[in-house]
Amino acid sequence: MLGLFSAIVALPMPDISSRHVTIIGGGPAGLMAAEVLSLAGVQVDLYDGMPSVGRKFLLAGVGGMNITHSEAYPAFLSRYAERAPNIAPLLRGFGAEALCEWIHGLGIQTFIGTSGRVFPTDMKAAPLLRAWLKRLRDQGVVIHTRHRWLGWSADGDLLIHSPEGEKTVHSDAVLLALGGGSWSRLGSDGAWLKLLEDKGVPYVALQPSNCGFEVSAWSELMVSKFAGAPLKNVAIGLGNDKPRLGECVITATGIEGSLIYALSAPIREAINRDGSATVHIDLLPSKPLDKVQVALAKPRGSRSMSKHLHSQLGLDGVKAALLRELAPAEHFIDPAKLAVDIKALPLTLVKTRPMDEAISTAGGVPFEALDERLMLKQLPGVFCAGEMLDWEAPTGGYLLTGCFASGRAAGRGMLEWLNR
Repeated sequence: MLGLFSAIVALPMPDISSRHVTIIGGGPAGLMAAEVLSLAGVQVDLYDGMPSVGRKFLLAGVGGMNITHSEAYPAFLSRYAERAPNIAPLLRGFGAEALCEWIHGLGIQTFIGTSGRVFPTDMKAAPLLRAWLKRLRDQGVVIHTRHRWLGWSADGDLLIHSPEGEKTVHSDAVLLALGGGSWSRLGSDGAWLKLLEDKGVPYVALQPSNCGFEVSAWSELMVSKFAGAPLKNVAIGLGNDKPRLGECVITATGIEGSLIYALSAPIREAINRDGSATVHIDLLPSKPLDKVQVALAKPRGSRSMSKHLHSQLGLDGVKAALLRELAPAEHFIDPAKLAVDIKALPLTLVKTRPMDEAISTAGGVPFEALDERLMLKQLPGVFCAGEMLDWEAPTGGYLLTGCFASGRAAGRGMLEWLNR
C-alpha cells in the first residue's frame, strides 16, 4: 500500500499538516483524493449530500462488483474514445494493475472472469467500501453526510447546507467530485452545472451514456410477451463498424443491456445528428450467411415458417419474434432475403431513455477548462475529478477505473498546489 503512494511521499514539500482541504462528493473519485491527501498529512473534510457515501458505487456492485478490466493497456485506453489522450496520463498514474494492487492492500482479493473483467473474490462492493472508509477515518479524514454544497459565499468560502442549517467552510483547496447526472436519488443530479456556470466555468451539456434506447413503437405482441426477454448470443453493429458480440434485453419501449451500452455513444451521437440511428442485429453470429441461406432454402412442406426457422436454424423465442417484427412480410417467402435479415436485421432507434435511468453520463467539465493538475483555470484552488468531467466509457470496469484514476490525479494535483 505505502509503495503505491511512494511518489507522493517523495514529493519535496514542507510540513503541510496545517493545510485544510475540502472535498465535495463521496464517490470513488472523492474518496481516492481524500486518501492521497490524508496520507500526505493534509487535513481533509469530505462532504456528501446523501445519508452515506459511496451509494452509486454500492449500486454498481449489485449483481457483481466489476472493479476494472484485465485487457492490455492499448485496448483498455481505446475504450475512452476521443478522450483517450486526456485519460492516458491519469491511467499511467493509476491504471488497472495499480487499482488491483490497491484493493489487495485493503485485504480484498480479486479474480479475472472469463470476459476479462476483474471482480473482488466475493463479488461484493460493501466489504471493499467498509475497509476503505475505516482506513480513511484512521488517517484522519472527517466525513460529513447530509451536507449539500450550495456554491460560494460572497467572501469565496463554500456554502454548505447541513442538518443544522446553512454554514460556510473555508479551506486551502477544494475538490469537486460530484458525479454526473444519472441516478439522482443516489446523489448525482447534475445541480453543480449551474453553480459552475455562474462562475464562468465552461461545460458540455450532460447526456445519457451506457443507456437504453427507444424505438418508435413495438407491436402489442412484442410488449406483452417479450418485454424483459434477454436477447443472447447476438452481434450488433452500427454503420461500417465491426459488429460486437454479446447480449441485450428487449424492453417495453426499445432495447437496453450491455451490448447496447457498449454502442451507446455512437448511437446517441447518430440520433443527435440525424434524428435516428439504425443498428443491424446478427441473430446467428456463429453461422455465415451462405449456410443460413442453404438452411432456409430447404423445402419446408406443410410446416409453418416458425417451425422451419426452429428446425433448420434453432431460431425461436424472442429472436424469431424480433425477426417477424422487423423483417418485411414479403421476405418470409424469399429465403435469400430472409437470410440477409437474419444476419443483419435493421432496428431503428429514435431516442435515448431518460438520463436518470442511464448508468452514467457524458458531458460535464471539459479537460480544456482544467490544467494538468485537474484544477479549474477559471477558479484557482478548485479541482474536479470523476464523472463530472467530460468523458465516458463503456461498462466493464472502465468507468470505475477512470473515476479512481482521476481522483488520485486530483489529489496529487492538490498537493502540488498546496506546496506551490
